[in-house]
Parts: sequence; C-alpha cells; structure tokens
Amino acid sequence: MNRFIQYNPVKWIFGKGSMKRLEAEVAGYGKNILVVYGGGSIKKNGLHDEVTGKLNAMEARVFELPGVEPNPRLSTVHKGVEICRKENIDFVLAVGGGSVIDCAKAIAAGAKYNGDVWDLILRGESIEEALPIGTVLTLAATGSEMNAGLVITNEETNEKISWHSQHLFPKFSICDPAYSVTVPHDQTVFGIVDIMCHILEQYFHNGEKADLQDSFSEITLKKIIETAPLLLKDLENEDHRAKVMYAGTIALNGTLQSGYRGDWTAHIIEHAVSGVYDIPHAGGLAILFPNWMEYTLEAHPARFKQLAVRVLGVDDAGKSDVEAGFEGIRALRQFWTSLGAPARLADYGIDSSRFGEIADQAMLRGEFGRFYPMNRNRVLDILQASL
Repeated sequence: MNRFIQYNPVKWIFGKGSMKRLEAEVAGYGKNILVVYGGGSIKKNGLHDEVTGKLNAMEARVFELPGVEPNPRLSTVHKGVEICRKENIDFVLAVGGGSVIDCAKAIAAGAKYNGDVWDLILRGESIEEALPIGTVLTLAATGSEMNAGLVITNEETNEKISWHSQHLFPKFSICDPAYSVTVPHDQTVFGIVDIMCHILEQYFHNGEKADLQDSFSEITLKKIIETAPLLLKDLENEDHRAKVMYAGTIALNGTLQSGYRGDWTAHIIEHAVSGVYDIPHAGGLAILFPNWMEYTLEAHPARFKQLAVRVLGVDDAGKSDVEAGFEGIRALRQFWTSLGAPARLADYGIDSSRFGEIADQAMLRGEFGRFYPMNRNRVLDILQASL
C-alpha cells in the first residue's frame, strides 16, 4: 500500500440518545448560533423544537437559515454568510443531511473570508480559518458529517463543484438513527446508492497490496446490500437505519482509502449533470456508475471480477474476467433498480442536447480519473451510453 497520512478530528457521537450531548458540545464556542436546515421536515418530526429548546436553555441567541436545497445553492450560502457577518455568529449548527451540512461548511468558510466564497470553491484555494460547525445528522448518505469536503452549485453558471479544507471538519457530529426514521422511501434509496457509490469510487484504485482495505469496502458493501431491502420494507426500523447510517459515515471519513486513492470519475460527471439539470445526486450516480463500469471493464477486468465475486455473488466458474465482471455490473444495476433507483438519463427527461455543456463542466479542472483517465470524448461516450 502507499504511504498516507490520515487526519480526522471529528467527535463522532453515535446512537440512540446522542442528542443529550448537544449542549455540552456547543458550550464554549459562543452564544450566537446559526442553525441551518432544509425543507422543514425537522419541524414536522419535532427535531427543530428539540434542538432550539436545548440552545435556548443555554441562553444562546439562535438565528435560523431554513430552505437549503437538495443540491445546495450558492445563493443560499450567501444568505448564511450575510447572517454570520451581521449577527457576529460564533457557531454554525447544521441539522439535516449532506446538503445542509455542505451548505453550513461553505457558510463557515465564507464568513471568515474577505471576498466571495465562490472564488475559494471555484479556484480550489486554501483558507486559514472558518467558523466552527457541528452537525445533527438526519439522513445517511454523503458522509459529510465526518469529513472536510463540500459540494455547492452556482445556479447562475450551472457549475457544481466540490471543495475541501482541513478547517471544515465538524467539531462534532451527533448521529442518532432515530432522527432518520421519517426519511421517505425515495430519499432512503438515494442515500443507500450514494453510500455504495462512495465506497465503489474508492474501491476502483490502482494501489497495490491493499487487500485489507479492499476487504473493509467489500464487507461494508455486502452489509448494505443485505440491509437495504429490509430497511425499505420497514422504514422506521432503527436497527436497519443504524447500520446504513454507520456505513454512510465510514464510507467517506478516510477509513476506506488509507493507502491508495480512488477514482471519482462518476461523481465528477454526475456533478456536471446535476449542475445543469438539478437532478438528485444519487439518482444521477445510479445511472452513470454502471455505464462507467462497462466503459472501463476491459481495461481492468480482474478488478471488476473481484467485486463481482466477493460482493455481488457472481459464480465465475468457466467465465473470463470480463464475463464475470460484466455479470457483476449487471447485478449491481439490477439491485439499484430493484430498490427504485433510475437506470437511464431519460428517466429524468434528459436527452443529448446539452451533453457538450455537461462535458465542458466535467472538464473544468482538466483531465481526471485515477483508475481510468478521462478526457472530454470519454465523458461524452459515457453520457451517450447513459441515455
């Protein structure tokens, strides 16, 4: 395996009753708190009152930024930055899923930056400080609760770009599966697909002698595949929710990629697609990832065979690596569609008319793909195969 440095300072507070820690974790950062959340589900399930009640008990001055979009928009980040500057916010608390947390991270960076936070994101620049943030997770999907990354969409330019900074690790993340039991079926499906894609992006690597890391990824994928149908039949089952939530966090907190670097091609292309069309991120991944796999299969057949056999239950007897790998890809696609995920871009009414624009967005930072290098023509090929 390759030399690596792993750093993750997030205090991960997991399990039933974890909200009891909120006051103790926020204490010491100041009294001016900005609570960031999404479309209002936390008001329906009582979480909003629980969080603000605890903050009010601390005699904090609570300010709110509701309405964060599923693909969080730069305009919403700007609103949060304005509140932080006007009200001298000391701490940003994200209550929601990955989109809310990503928005909160961008706000925390922008509040301490003398300029437009989009300039930081677009140019991939470094920062020296950010407001401290914490999270109360309600949706298992992105893993943003325990990493330093974010993805923001500039709705004026249709650019959807990822960025990270060591200063954006949450100080703590409260992850109580009980707060995810009201997540509806379709969002639960998208969360499962997103988690699996995060693992798969790292699984497709060119590292050597990383068998132990491979096994971590394989067993996590198998457990998700085992648990997902059970959860979708019983959405309020906290044990199933806990397994998926735990998997979602370790999928992207640095644990699985220690010793190698993953590919991330499907994510980069999907960011370009949802930047232009504003579709659900995991919906786009469910479409694009199997087509990327088929496109790269013959270049690395042994890797795809390994996934097929160890994770997807393919019997490779009498089959070439390519044949076994293709059967694994087909099994993965069938699994996602059985959950209710889309299979074609046409499912979202997308045709080829804006593929050139999408490809340009994907190539914004140049050629990419560590496992299989991508250029503009290859991006177009994968988009065409995904119609």
